[in-house]
Amino acid sequence: MKKVFFIIFLCLGLALVLAACSLNPANSSLSKVLTPDEAKATAEKFINEKMVDPTNQVTITDITEVNGIYKITVQFQSGDTVESYMTKDGQTFFTQGYDMVENSQDNSQAAPVSDVSTKTDKPSIELFVMSHCPYGTQIEKGLLPVLALLKDKVDFQLRFCDYSMHGQQELNEELAQTCIQKEQDNKLQSYLGCFLTAGDSASCLNTAGIDKTKLNACVAATDAQYKVTEDYNNNIDWVGDYPPFKVFEAENQQYGVQGSPTLIINGEEVSAGRDPQSLLNAICTAFNTLPAECSQQLDNATPDPGFGTTTGDASSTGGCAG
Repeated sequence: MKKVFFIIFLCLGLALVLAACSLNPANSSLSKVLTPDEAKATAEKFINEKMVDPTNQVTITDITEVNGIYKITVQFQSGDTVESYMTKDGQTFFTQGYDMVENSQDNSQAAPVSDVSTKTDKPSIELFVMSHCPYGTQIEKGLLPVLALLKDKVDFQLRFCDYSMHGQQELNEELAQTCIQKEQDNKLQSYLGCFLTAGDSASCLNTAGIDKTKLNACVAATDAQYKVTEDYNNNIDWVGDYPPFKVFEAENQQYGVQGSPTLIINGEEVSAGRDPQSLLNAICTAFNTLPAECSQQLDNATPDPGFGTTTGDASSTGGCAG
């Protein structure tokens, strides 16, 4: 399935709607057209004051004109970059660009559901993320308490998107997490609980008691089998600017995964909030018979995107996709 080219980043509950009149040439003469430098300063001030936490300020590293609007590259202190857009008069800022032409050629992918129609005694949960995607880490933090509650009543599999957006560190981390799940699965949740707080893999391997010799052997074998590092170094099969990660390529194609995060329950893509209670509610719709755990109340505060333990006041629907 063709990839839909879009980038979404942190909104923190702010509803940003692109009004059609903003792109109407008849209105453009009524507003001053900002120069690229003026637009850059305006966008940077708006994002830092209105959209992100004061401890995670951003800088605008690039601005170009595309189809009559400004395309802006936003860089976080973590080093992550995302693309956003602003009308040339500086009146409207929006965080998602959607390729209408490409999408009109391929609309076979069903929309995500909120309730799972296929019921089973032991639901399967497949979560596709990028290890350093702020929204992938967000949903993982929300899901861990649910997995700790339901335990072996569900079958959980952590998957990774078939391309990476956050450099070689992400490829290395995804190889490591793949191998932990494959050979030391009983330690995966402990490792993730540590890793998601600060992204410190080396420390968390010790915290979770991972057998490093076993892990290193698995990583080397998996890397060689799927040519992760080789393809990265030789720029083979990149998706635009992003290197491939082919370990779960078949599963990505099976579900038409387009970005991080993508939640699959019993083979159906599910749309749910990223707080523990919302995720528990969604998973519980997949049981033939509800277990007692489904009546328990979990935290309904949504984890903030990225690494850390803080929570916000609103849900997020952001994702990493290219």
